[in-house]
This record gives sequence, C-alpha cells and structure tokens, in this order.
Amino acid sequence: MVKFGKQVVKHRVAILIASILLLIPSVFGYLHTRVNYDILTYLPEDIETMQGQNIMVDDFGTGAFSMFMVDGMKEKEVAALKDKIEKVDHVSNVLWYDSLADISVPMEMLPDDIYEVFNSENGTMMAIFFDDTTSSDETLDAVKEIRKLSGKQCFLSGMSAVVEDTKELSEKETPIYVLIAVLLSTLVLAVTMESAFVPILFLLSIGMAIVYNLGSNVFMGQISYVTKALSAVLQLGVTMDYSIFLMHSYQEQQVRYDGDKKRAMAHAISQTFSSVIGSSVTTVAGFIALCFMSFTLGKDIGIVMAKGVIFGVIACVTILPSMILCFDKWIEKTKHRPLLPDIGKISDKVTKKYGWYVAIFLLLLIPAVYGNNHVGVYYNLDETLPKDLPSIIANEKLKDDYDMNTTHMLLVDRSLSAKDTGEMLKKIESVDGVKWALGLDRVIGPGVPESMIPESVTEMLQSDRYKMILINSTYKVASEKVNHQVAEINRILDHYDKGAMLVGEAPLTKDLISITDKDFKTVSAVSIGIIFLIILILFKSPSIPVILVGVIEFAIFVNMGIPYYTGTKLPFVASIVIGTIQLGATVDYAILMTTRYKRERNHGAGKYDAITTAHKASAQSIIVSAFSFFGATIGVGFYSDIDMISSLCILMARGALISMLVVVFILPSMFMIFDKVIVKTSKNFLLQKAEGK
Repeated sequence: MVKFGKQVVKHRVAILIASILLLIPSVFGYLHTRVNYDILTYLPEDIETMQGQNIMVDDFGTGAFSMFMVDGMKEKEVAALKDKIEKVDHVSNVLWYDSLADISVPMEMLPDDIYEVFNSENGTMMAIFFDDTTSSDETLDAVKEIRKLSGKQCFLSGMSAVVEDTKELSEKETPIYVLIAVLLSTLVLAVTMESAFVPILFLLSIGMAIVYNLGSNVFMGQISYVTKALSAVLQLGVTMDYSIFLMHSYQEQQVRYDGDKKRAMAHAISQTFSSVIGSSVTTVAGFIALCFMSFTLGKDIGIVMAKGVIFGVIACVTILPSMILCFDKWIEKTKHRPLLPDIGKISDKVTKKYGWYVAIFLLLLIPAVYGNNHVGVYYNLDETLPKDLPSIIANEKLKDDYDMNTTHMLLVDRSLSAKDTGEMLKKIESVDGVKWALGLDRVIGPGVPESMIPESVTEMLQSDRYKMILINSTYKVASEKVNHQVAEINRILDHYDKGAMLVGEAPLTKDLISITDKDFKTVSAVSIGIIFLIILILFKSPSIPVILVGVIEFAIFVNMGIPYYTGTKLPFVASIVIGTIQLGATVDYAILMTTRYKRERNHGAGKYDAITTAHKASAQSIIVSAFSFFGATIGVGFYSDIDMISSLCILMARGALISMLVVVFILPSMFMIFDKVIVKTSKNFLLQKAEGK
C-alpha cells in the first residue's frame, strides 16, 4: 500500500481537480433522485393489504382518498367548491351529497345514518378520491392544489395530506441538519486537533464523499426521506474517524521521516488504509444487516449508508491527503495546542481499579436489559410530526367533529348479492369501534334500481370485479383496539367472501407491526453474526468477538433502556435500526483498543502493562471519535420537529457516548478478567488452523 500512497502524493493536484469535477454529475444525480415520504410503501409487495392497494388503482382508478371538511359555508358554495376540486389534475372523484341528489333537495331528507356520514354540527364533509397512490408526486401536487382552492374554514385530512406536510417539513429542515452537524463537528475538531485549519479540510473531504454518495442514489430510483435526512449527518459522524486517524498517522510519520512530508504522507496513507479497512468493514456490515429486513426501509438506509462508508474511506486515502499536502502552509500557520486534556493519565487507575468497573457493569446489566426489552414503541406515523401541521389539525378535527379516526376500504366480489352484502355490513357495523360502513348497496337502498344512480357514483364504488365499501373506525391507527377490529372484520369477510380484501392505513399499519417485529430479531441476529465473524477473522481468537460484541451490546441495552425509565416512546424505526447502527459504528472503538492490547501481549508484555499501554494509546482517539459522532448527530436530534429523525439522532448521539464510556472503562476490566482465556484461545485457534482443523 506504500506504492499506492506514493501515487496519491505524486498526483495530489490531479486528484483534487478530478474530485471537484466529480461533484458536477453527483449534484445532478442528487437533484434527480426522487424522495419517498410514505413509510408504508416499504412494506412487502406480496402482502394482501399492498395487493389491495394495487387493485384500487387498477380497478377503480383510485390509489388514495382524503376526507375534506368544510365549516360555515352554504350548500351552494360547497357545491361550487366541490366542482373546482373535481377539476384538479389527478382527482378522480369527489363524493358528497350532490353526488346522490340534486342540491335543491334538502339534506335532511337523507336517511339519518347517511346524513351523519356527511354532516356535523359545524359543517359538512366530502370524500376526495385520487387517481394515483398515496405518496405519488401527482397525488401530492393535487393535495397542494386543493389547499390553494380552500379557505381557512376547510380541512384536508388523510395520509396524502400527512405525506405532503412531511415532505414540506423535511425539505425545510434537511439543509439545517447538515449545517448544525457541520458546526458542532467543527467545534469538536477545533478542541481536539492541533490546527484550526485541519477541521475545514476534514469537512471538505467528507462533504465531497457525502455528495458523491447522495448523487449515486440516482441509480436506486428513489430513497426515503428518513434516509435523505440522516445520510449526510450519519456519514459525517461515522467516517470522521478515518480522517482523524490519517492526521494522527501523518503526524507520527513526520517524526519518523523528518523534513520529508511527502514520504511521511505516503506511509500515513498506507497505514491508514490498512487500519481503516478493518474498522470500516464492521461499519459496512452493520448497515448491510439492515438489508435483511422485509420492511425495505432498512434496505434503503442500509445500501445508502454502506455506500457512504465506502466513499468515506476512498476520500480519506485520496482527497484528504491531497488537501493536507496542498494546504500544508495554512495548517502550519493555524497550529495551536489541543484543548483536550491528556486522558492517558487515568489509564493506570482504570487498570488497577478494574473490579469497580466490573461491579458497575453487573449492577447496570439487568436494568439495562429489562429497559431495552420493555421500551415503548409507537407505529402511528402522525405521532412523528408536530401537532400544528395542517394535516394533523385536520385529522384531529375529523376525530372531534365526525368521530372518525381512520377509514378502512373493503373490496368484495361484485357478484356478492345485495342481501349478503347487507348482512355483512350489519355485522361489520356491530364490531366495536365501527361507526358506519358505506357502499353502493347502502347508498341506493334495496328498493332503488342501480340505473337511477349517477354513473360517477357507481364507478366510484363499483368496478367490473369488485364493490368498494368505506368503513369508518373511531379507533386510532396502530392501537390494540383497531388491530383487534381489523382482525374481527377479516373474520366476518371470510364468511361471506374469502377473496375480500381490507385495505387502508390501519390494516397496513397492523401488517407493519407484525413484519417489523420479526425484522428486529432478524437484523439483530444478522448484525451480531456478521460482526462476530469479522472480529473472529481479524483477531483469530473466538473469545475476543464474544467480549467485544458483548460490551457494545451492553452499551446498546443501556442506550435503549433509558427511554423506558424516562417514559419516552420511540418511533418503531428507531427501535429496529439503532442497535445495528450503534454496533457497527462503535465496535471500532473496541477494535482499536483490542488491536493495541493484542500487539503488546504478542510482544511479551504482561497482562497489566499490555492493557494499560493499550488504554493510553487508544483512549484519546476513542474519545475524539465518539465526540465527533456525538457532535454530528446531537444538534439534529434536538432541532428536528420530525420525531422519527429526532429520536434516531438522539439515540445515535447518546449511543456514541455510552459506547465510548463502556470501551474506555469496562473493556479494559474485561481484558483483566479474561486475559488467560484470550491468550489460550488465540493459541489454540492458530494451532488448529496450522493443523488444518
């Protein structure tokens, strides 16, 4: 690798020019990568609820719908507004009173149960059907247009409105996330590095790697808004270590090759590449583990972040060295004493008093595991957003004025008789939490010929294959009550039409809960297994992976247990991915210390001296790395109004510090206790390998 380092040094100017030119296609790719703001679309395509969504589009020309409430307007004004909404691009139909009867006929003549569907004490309501899916660009454009047509007394509810508000909020906040992360990372580096100009070079090289990564997402077609919001911040936090390691190595090599900075950098690149490969592989493995989720949001985050780490490594050994050499004079002019105290002074005490740290570990282990296993999780996507968004206000109004929390859409075979359909609807309406069930048979009544109903209404509620029935639930999405309600309705459907499908936000969320519960177990097992194997290959000792993975898993349990004891509920995504991210990103701290400990033991040092030397040599780097990760994520965690983003960033920031404390204080204690086991298993492993066993 020294030859590679020499080539980088020789062609440093060309590398900088090429790296700048590569930003052009990367920015183009970034601007042309679609962002998906609907988390539910990442559910598996083969589940019944997702298939039902596709049938809605194919058979009814309807992929989404919203309830639109109007207060304080006369019926003629409402009818005029309805006509305008019907003309909005990608609005397929609007169902209101005048869809069934002339506006001159008093509403009070409708049957009471039908009247209550459309009216409240404050106003009236209509159902708007869109011709594309919930989160498609066309549907979101239609939502924006409807809002422009509406006054302050109008309220648009539903998932499409929520997705549009999520999009607007995320697009507004994401640039600020990056700014906050950069500012706080700069502050950390300014305190810990010896030059005020070095942090600028670090951030420039990592910034280029981030742009390359974001630009390459164009080949994926689209990414989720969660991935977009987190990728830059997370890549900055995770790959900052590599830049710090290169700089420290460069400084060491300058002492070795006094006066020859080019040679020093060539060797620093070689040393950094060898060291960074080991740590980056575990980080990439952690992200790749997310790709094993059935809920493909994990795959989305995993692929993007795995790419980000790879781009970070490449930038670290090519772009950053070129920058350091080209701006060497500026680095020298801005040198200062590091403000971080020498942590090595406590190394001797950590080793001597290892029993205290073992006691702390044992004392915290049971409550940490218990808290981790009992932390509260929520699946309702509305809860991740601020309460003052238009869609959230509309959803609350829908609940308060019309006693509607969510609406299920039922697809039944068109050949099902009116008698059976009527019986089925009565049974569905008797299910707890169901306020009404509205279909074509219910609208026209048993004595009215279908030919007398306007064609627009018939097409809205009936296709060549299916009848569509709207079911109003008073229960909240993702609650135990609504999940039980969905299960009960499905049992009724099986009696009348085994091919019937119940779709909508609540059935989709019920599937989401069961799928992600399995995903959590899968991802945890895969990430632990892959990282265990990598550490086993790296250290050639079966005991070391057990210790390293064990201490980081303990740090994860502590991190995830804190919300339980503070009474904080986490969004489901955070609970699934944080363990994998924390394990992959911070096990490097443990690997760094273990590498030095093993080296000292192999060179003949005693247990105590080897552990103390390893602690002195690595503690400072571990602390700088952890605080860099903390700085890149904590500001975003406190700033973001999207709880899914905020919770993830706070967990990552806190997890970095907890992992740092565990590695700095508890890992040396584990080496003190298990030193004999480590030495013995390392020898046995090498012996068995030599014998071909």
